[in-house]
Amino acid sequence: MSWSETPSDQIKRVTSATLKAIGQSSEVEISYYSGREAKVANSGATVSLPTPPISNLTESDVNRLRGTADAAALRLRYHDSNIHRRLRPSGNDAARVFERAEQVRVESIGCRQMLGVEKNILALLETRCKDNAPEPSANTRKAPNDAVLAEAIGLMIHQKLTGKDLPASAEPILKNWQGYINEHIGPQLENLDQTIHDQEAFAGALSQMIQNLDLFDEGDTEPDELPEDSSDQTESIPDEQPLDAERDSSKETQTEEGLGEAQEGNLETGSEEDKGEQESGEDPAGPSDQNQEWPANNSISNPYVAYSTASDEVVLAEELCEVEELNRLRAQLDQQLVRIQGVVSRLANRMQRRLMAKQIRSWEFDQEEGLLDAGRLSRVVTDPFHPLSFKRERDTDFRDTVVSLLIDNSGSMRGRPITVAAMSADILARTLERCGVKAEVLGFTTRAWKGGQVREKWVKDGKPPEPGRLNDLRHIIYKDADMPWRRARRNLGLMLREGLLKENIDGESLMWAHNRLLGRPEQRRILLIISDGAPVDDSTLSANPGNYLEKHLRDVINWIETHSTVELTAIGIGHDVTRYYQRAVTISDAEELGGTMMQNLTDLFDENSKKSQ
Repeated sequence: MSWSETPSDQIKRVTSATLKAIGQSSEVEISYYSGREAKVANSGATVSLPTPPISNLTESDVNRLRGTADAAALRLRYHDSNIHRRLRPSGNDAARVFERAEQVRVESIGCRQMLGVEKNILALLETRCKDNAPEPSANTRKAPNDAVLAEAIGLMIHQKLTGKDLPASAEPILKNWQGYINEHIGPQLENLDQTIHDQEAFAGALSQMIQNLDLFDEGDTEPDELPEDSSDQTESIPDEQPLDAERDSSKETQTEEGLGEAQEGNLETGSEEDKGEQESGEDPAGPSDQNQEWPANNSISNPYVAYSTASDEVVLAEELCEVEELNRLRAQLDQQLVRIQGVVSRLANRMQRRLMAKQIRSWEFDQEEGLLDAGRLSRVVTDPFHPLSFKRERDTDFRDTVVSLLIDNSGSMRGRPITVAAMSADILARTLERCGVKAEVLGFTTRAWKGGQVREKWVKDGKPPEPGRLNDLRHIIYKDADMPWRRARRNLGLMLREGLLKENIDGESLMWAHNRLLGRPEQRRILLIISDGAPVDDSTLSANPGNYLEKHLRDVINWIETHSTVELTAIGIGHDVTRYYQRAVTISDAEELGGTMMQNLTDLFDENSKKSQ
């Protein structure tokens, strides 16, 4: 111990060294924050521990920190986040039990193998029991969704896996639940220790127990998706949490009015081609070859063409509707939002925490130059000959990103699907804005049913054979990437307007959204398309081969996925889009859309994502 090192600094140094040794991870970055639980990044590269008191450091403080650090180390050593993410259930109560049990598993391995670790984990367990004990007058059996059930199951699993008695402080938690748990899963608990070293087998046994406890509920959210005002109530060692939520809380609470006040009036800053299309409303809405090397038509058999593009349009949402009607439609959307606000908002909060974690600031200390490290000034006071210490901020791997959400505005989306799509887009745009990620919301449909002006022109020209696309495209900009959400929120209500939704020509719409992204300055560009079926336009298909639009869609998708830097993913509602897109998911019910959107984007932001490496 250096004579200038405080007891708090010493315990930090020793704890960090021990964590790296137990976790067998010498490269892990360890930081300290003002919370009470350890936070382990999903990648295992970073761990954040509770900061010990600077003064009046008690034995209880030391034991709690040691136990917390050992728990984090054991998770690094014995936990596979890919297996966990793949097998973890989606229901709120089910996921909470699954999460707690997995942490108990890794802690129990350490208790069985290392006496020192066992002592520290038992001290942490006793503290946790005191923290989570219900009120003496509470009857927890009347609230089956209560987190006390997860704590009770975790305690009983700990007892079975370690063979050790539980502390007396566990009794209030087990009082109302022990008999119920033994009745439903008692025999399975007895055999659980056989799978302690096999995470996948342990998860399988645990899933069966969760099913026997009747905790599966598809309508629930995941346990770490908490409301913003409950961010400190996370489960111990969650799958992934930001490493310094206290320091970055100002980013999360930044007001919407402050985000983009300087951008007032700067509606469209995409490519010059896009600007011209919006100003005139007369240029074609289909793909352009200015921003990419789209294969020439003569190199493709039966090439895709548009008979005429003169009546295609790219239009701002507010230009399609009077202000009064937009306000009415937005009010209608807000009424619908109340029903799913809690569910999707908690999913959004989870994604926000993960994105913020990637933008977390970290520092290199004891540098010869940089910013003066005020925390080390005490050294200079006690020893005037001690050199000043400087710090430098580390570069982060989080790149500038823009997300484009392209929503199918066809007639088959009418009703609940388009309502949920509008609500999900609204919440997603807000969430990404809080994280400093630009997001745009686009829609695609046609101006008419069964052809419009272009079909009239084709008929007037004598109906030449194989004319190509025979309808007028309508591409809608609900929210530009540079438009603050507060200015675009009213536009999203337009999706609920009766008569807006008509045909869907996906291939040209996909390339339009793709080209808009190529005009953006951000380093990383993500395109998420939501559709409920294959491209359909009766006018076009009646005068061309039956697979005309579908073939073009496949060509566009293949080109983007193999030649473009844009990362493309798709969500199909009641329609299998996995046969078109390499990265896609299909949902059977529109109610699943919000959570699926959040999960897909969360996975894309994972640095292990294929195209982000």
